[in-house]
Amino acid sequence: MKPPPLHSAPVDAAERVSARPVVCYPPEVIPILDRSAVESARAARTKVGEVLVPPRDARVFQVPAGQFFRIISVEGAQVGDLNLHNAGDLTERFFSGKTRALHGTHLSTGDRMWSTLPHLRSLATITDDTLDWYGYDSDGGGVHDVIGTRCDPYTHQLLTGDDYHHCCHSNLTRALANYAARPEHEVELLVHDVLNVFMCTGFTRDTHQYFMKASPARPGDYLEFLADVDLVGVLSACPGGDCGDEHSSDTAICHPLLVEIFDGPSPVGWKLAEPSAYVWPT
Repeated sequence: MKPPPLHSAPVDAAERVSARPVVCYPPEVIPILDRSAVESARAARTKVGEVLVPPRDARVFQVPAGQFFRIISVEGAQVGDLNLHNAGDLTERFFSGKTRALHGTHLSTGDRMWSTLPHLRSLATITDDTLDWYGYDSDGGGVHDVIGTRCDPYTHQLLTGDDYHHCCHSNLTRALANYAARPEHEVELLVHDVLNVFMCTGFTRDTHQYFMKASPARPGDYLEFLADVDLVGVLSACPGGDCGDEHSSDTAICHPLLVEIFDGPSPVGWKLAEPSAYVWPT
């Protein structure tokens, strides 16, 4: 949030602020989702597994490359914080900042979840979103954001002076440590900024501060993905519930989230995502 200015505007202020905005990364360069190929693959697939994520906790799930998975609201409005890793190398993980730069502040069908440098490849592509009708509301809010980081015990301690052990960062760390059979302090640095599934957020129009409002998700709503590499996913059911009031709480109403995993033919034309072809000069 910018403070009140201490310096008066220069005589050419109007000219300076009227500069034309330029989209940094033209979306035309991103491969387009083939809807017909996705629908054909969906028709031939079979559900092969599911993982129920308890409220205020996290669970790990695995999805082979070329297969689908869904995150589903099963009991009530509930926000989920999602981490994705390359199953063959957990250090290659979701890069929310670059994904935001490429696709915008909120993701939906056809957007891709890009991985960290130097790999910069699609880890997963969103293939369906039952909340795509929401768009952007009158406050500027949208659903499934890549703006926020994740609630964490360090920021909570900074702002309140209290220790809270079920922040999404804590939940994701414990779940990944259990999966990797490694101490929590070793895997904590692998936990990363998230896709806030079902979360409704935006920036206030006057101060441009990050805000949240109650999630519009209802039982049966889902966000569906196609794995573009072999994936390890970690999902936390946020302790803020629908995040309509707070996001690190033992009193907010919280619900579980369900992850469904499918097996079947990959969409026609789908290819395993390759890492960036960039080579450092010698």
